[in-house]
Amino acid sequence: MKLAIMESITTPGGHEVDFDRILVEEIQALGHEAVFYVPENFVFKYDYGVPVRYLPGEGVSYTGLKGIGKMLFSVKREWNRQRWFRALAALAGRGEFDAVIIPTSTYRYLRALNINSLKHSPVPVIFIVHGINPNEAPRFFKAVEKLRDYPNVKAAVLTFGDALFGHKFPNVYCINPPAYTPRDIDFQPASFSGVLDQGRPLRLGFFGQYRREKQLDTFLDVFLTGQYKRPIQLQVQGATMNPDDSADFERIIKKYSGHPHIRFLHKGLIGKEWQTAIAGIDALLMPYSASRYRYHWAGMLFTAIGYQKPVVLSSEINPEVLAKYEIGVSFSGGDNHSLKEAIENFVNTFDDKAALYTRELDRAAADYSSGKFAKTLLQLVGRC
Repeated sequence: MKLAIMESITTPGGHEVDFDRILVEEIQALGHEAVFYVPENFVFKYDYGVPVRYLPGEGVSYTGLKGIGKMLFSVKREWNRQRWFRALAALAGRGEFDAVIIPTSTYRYLRALNINSLKHSPVPVIFIVHGINPNEAPRFFKAVEKLRDYPNVKAAVLTFGDALFGHKFPNVYCINPPAYTPRDIDFQPASFSGVLDQGRPLRLGFFGQYRREKQLDTFLDVFLTGQYKRPIQLQVQGATMNPDDSADFERIIKKYSGHPHIRFLHKGLIGKEWQTAIAGIDALLMPYSASRYRYHWAGMLFTAIGYQKPVVLSSEINPEVLAKYEIGVSFSGGDNHSLKEAIENFVNTFDDKAALYTRELDRAAADYSSGKFAKTLLQLVGRC
């Protein structure tokens, strides 16, 4: 079976790259073929080793845009999305592929489909939606309701449970997100023997795309006031996507440069470099709080699961996961005292809980494996 992956994100970060890689490599592992269909100016940040076909209409990036400029580019993107969809519909009609997978979708994609010939596709068209928040939900529901009569159009929402705010639709499927795993390095899940037996510092990591909403200053201030009973090191890595965030991250690096047990890396990491960095720490810290993290699966949490690293994270970040698997410590989002207690508790009880974390992370990694995710996705296509 040949599967068309239609990717249109023109400035992908590490998790988007790795998500597409999961699709390609797990599809191939199941004995199928993957082909990318992308806008005519699309530039890949990773060579997936599969054929690439180009669709009419340039991809549009919002990076650095504000106000009227962003609005105009939004209109252009919607126009081009219609062109991409029409081209895919024509290719599907000619039997170019057996199904279409659109890996990062929103209600806007489904709304656009309602006025496009692709909704009549003779092959399955699977829209992967990476979560829906309460504000988006009514628009998403309206879009999928209009598509009920088109059996080959399906939305796969990466979420927990089997309903969206109590709603179910025959063309909407709630599926577990996949764990991100190291694919280019020789990796063995950590036994933490170096921490426990040799007494080396516990290596904590703050990784991912830096945005000012993550309030890194506040986190570092809280971290530095903690009382820890064992040596620790903190690695802070940040990839910045616009000049304002870049300048702010540089300000933070300068502000905290005098603390020898905190190290900074202002750089985007992709592929082997990213995998090596994550594999080299013992635990991941996710101290940022925002309500949207409750509704959209967290790439860093599922990186921690795939790399089998315990976590300290906000109670707003996918709370269903920590409720099911004892893989770390949570704190009340926005409560700095709770954050301080959580980090202290995690560090000071790590030696006692390391074996438990290992068992629970192994269980979570099995349940959220990328292989299971791919099989579930292809069940929507109708073949596995």
